[in-house]
Amino acid sequence: MEPQLLHRVADSVATVVIRNPAKRNAMTAAMWGALPPLLDALAADPAVRALVLTGEGGTFCAGADIATLRGSAEEAQRLAVRAEEALAAFPKPTLAAVRGHCVGGGAQLAAACDLRFAEEGALFGVTPARLGVVYPASATRRLVSLVGPATAKYLLFSGELIDAARALRTGLVDEVLPAGELAGRVGAFTRILVSRSQLTQAAAKEFANGREDRQEHWTAQARGSGDTAEGVAAFLERREPRFTWSVPAPAPAPAPTSG
Repeated sequence: MEPQLLHRVADSVATVVIRNPAKRNAMTAAMWGALPPLLDALAADPAVRALVLTGEGGTFCAGADIATLRGSAEEAQRLAVRAEEALAAFPKPTLAAVRGHCVGGGAQLAAACDLRFAEEGALFGVTPARLGVVYPASATRRLVSLVGPATAKYLLFSGELIDAARALRTGLVDEVLPAGELAGRVGAFTRILVSRSQLTQAAAKEFANGREDRQEHWTAQARGSGDTAEGVAAFLERREPRFTWSVPAPAPAPAPTSG
């Protein structure tokens, strides 16, 4: 089967599936390159209110396809960083649903998601030290923000794999589910996500990611959205709120001008 990224949209949730069964869902250069435009399209889709990233079958992603490093390792890393940054910048909530191995580039992608749910038996590793690769600064900072400098150094210096229980203790994952229960929990949690205010989520995501210059912007958005009034009214009337604010579609790129 050709390595590829599959996707579907159902019940306001986009699911992106990493598929490369011959190599435990390792990411090829083509797959790294395909991820940013796919994310752009899903971000612009008003029907999408959350995104789930997962792997086909019993493995999340075993990392980058090592064969790609035989060419230009720098180019392979550039593609991976671009994909990681596109995932981190996705304007709606993102969740990695992890089974089996989540290693190397797979861990890089999972860390770029807002949340990570794992099945018991999952294994996590950040393995550039096994290959003599310099881990990207952006990915290193993101890992440190999740697990702290000591655990980040343990993972980066050793390349050792840790189990789901340790990943939960260190903050690398948010929930660990018994075998067979991951899909149900992810489905239930994403239904919660899509029922909440996109305005709150979008602002919180920016602030949590360190942006500090948009307080006035988000205050103005809240003032004009009606979401706060709807949320208060729904609470007092003991009903589910019907929030209407949505993430604006990105502006189209300007057309090239002739010389």
